[in-house]
Amino acid sequence: MPAFVLALLVAAAAAHAAPAAPTAAAPAAPVGQQNAKLLTEYLDNLKTLRATFIQTLADANGREIDRARGTLIVLRPGKFSWAIHPEPAAAASPGSAGAGGPGALSAGTAGTGASGAGASAGQLMVCDGVNLWFFDRDLQQVTVKPVDAALSATPAMLLSGTVDARKNFSITDAGQRMGLDWVLVEPNGTDADFRSALFGFAHADLKRMILEDKLDQTATIIFEKIERNGPVSPSEVSFTPPAGADVIGAPRR
Repeated sequence: MPAFVLALLVAAAAAHAAPAAPTAAAPAAPVGQQNAKLLTEYLDNLKTLRATFIQTLADANGREIDRARGTLIVLRPGKFSWAIHPEPAAAASPGSAGAGGPGALSAGTAGTGASGAGASAGQLMVCDGVNLWFFDRDLQQVTVKPVDAALSATPAMLLSGTVDARKNFSITDAGQRMGLDWVLVEPNGTDADFRSALFGFAHADLKRMILEDKLDQTATIIFEKIERNGPVSPSEVSFTPPAGADVIGAPRR
């Protein structure tokens, strides 16, 4: 599963028998810039965020190739934990229509100085405000980079305030569909992990994200339990490599 699946930072409606979501490549016709303000105002008023989600990943032909559950924790400015755990193959019912992509969080103990990272499968990405950590539980491998040396344009970094949304992204109205107001986000630079992202809002709350990567894969993330501006402990957005894991890179102290 590509790292973008984590950076992100958002599950096909099929998991809840919902209709297919719009793809990032073909947003609804713009209807002005009212929706675009939803994202900037949401970020301006966001201090913390805690959410669980379901995510699916689809290939360039729209075929579901992966399904996962995840957890996102944000402590602004600049800190987040994004974790994902794959669902058992049996969890995806035959014929379920999914639109997924590379971005994933996990429903488990995201963040926690990662020795307590819970499940043995899946990935965890943590930004502690200084370093960006990526832990592949399957490989027992940790990669770490200083935040300013990592890719700057990712959805998770946008939500956490690690990067300036207005400076690093093009934000435009993407119309209404499926009862949601959509905002299209495209990175201004060429080094981003994704081509485009759609943020779906209902009553000013973020409900869905649809991410398209450079391999034409699409991750659809449907947020379930959402708590905005509630308590978040700094320990939930910190990371300690677990004993025995291979560590690539050197953290900045």
